[in-house]
Amino acid sequence: MINVTKTYLGDIDKFKRYVEGIYSRGWLTNHGPLLMELQARLRDYLGVRHVILTNNGTLALQIAYRALNLTGSAVTTPFSFVATTSSLQWEGIRPLFADIDPQTWNLSPAHIEQAIEADTSAIVATHVFGNPCDVEAIDRIARRRNLKVIYDGAHAFAVRHAGQSVYRWGDISTLSFHATKLFHTIEGGAIVTDDDEVARRVMLLCNFGIANVDRIEGIGINAKLNEFSAAMGLCILDDIDNILEARAEIAWRYNSRLRDYMDLQSAQADSQLNNSYFPVALRDEQQLLKARTALNANGINPRRYFYPSLDTLEYLQPQAGQPIARALSERVLCLPIYPGLHPQDQQQVIQTLLETCSPEAAGSAVAQVG
Repeated sequence: MINVTKTYLGDIDKFKRYVEGIYSRGWLTNHGPLLMELQARLRDYLGVRHVILTNNGTLALQIAYRALNLTGSAVTTPFSFVATTSSLQWEGIRPLFADIDPQTWNLSPAHIEQAIEADTSAIVATHVFGNPCDVEAIDRIARRRNLKVIYDGAHAFAVRHAGQSVYRWGDISTLSFHATKLFHTIEGGAIVTDDDEVARRVMLLCNFGIANVDRIEGIGINAKLNEFSAAMGLCILDDIDNILEARAEIAWRYNSRLRDYMDLQSAQADSQLNNSYFPVALRDEQQLLKARTALNANGINPRRYFYPSLDTLEYLQPQAGQPIARALSERVLCLPIYPGLHPQDQQQVIQTLLETCSPEAAGSAVAQVG
């Protein structure tokens, strides 16, 4: 089966050496040396002031809301993974959906303005598929309306905008280091901020509110990352340039052969992307289901990211419908992309799609992918 992604595991001997060190020290969690090393290396690699590692990306979102003292409601996107919204609801913050830009597929600044209510305290936006939001426009809205900004950057590892890490924008960015991501710690996440006081609050919230062995400063939870996960992160970080290069090559092949026959996401201006996903938008849901069936029949397993549109979820009703997001969610299919995807297998994906969705174009794609 050719799945939509395949976890990159890195050098097993290097990982074993890290594990042997964990065994010799007997220090498995609670801010061990590998976690501290990974945090420092990520700060340097990403070019940010603070990286606080967590044990998953959803807790990173929940802690971000608490660290910024969010209340009332938050304007957010209906076109994202469900955790972006469910984490708000879980923390007692009412999601207010704003529609997306039909080209970039990110939260639309114009629609944000229309969605803000009297109790709104924040904007929670997703860099969808690693494509940066219009961060400058969102920043202007937040300053004018006195709102906090949290970016769900689960897809945006190593993405740059205007010459710097996309994580430099907003009050907080959250990351997911789940095994399906291009950089992972088996399971994990992180919170990024340039604000020293926010970082201090995040660290307390991640560790039960414990400031030191003799003092607890407030409520907290256990969101710490363990040493085995940090070891995997160090191994993956060593290979990150090769990972990004391999993904860029695969994305180039898809783009060159599919761009004339289906809609692709438009990159935000002045951005350097990471090709964490390769989504295509088909004509309609009927064509998407037909294409998925044909791909499955050939041993290919794409995914419907993101479906359904989050403004349709029953537990969030009543909600104003967001027509652009709803229509797009019915059309988008993410294709296999990961280091090690064989060109012949990628060619099978392309050929199957074209035969299903654009038979007249299929013949031109018969040539082997170079």
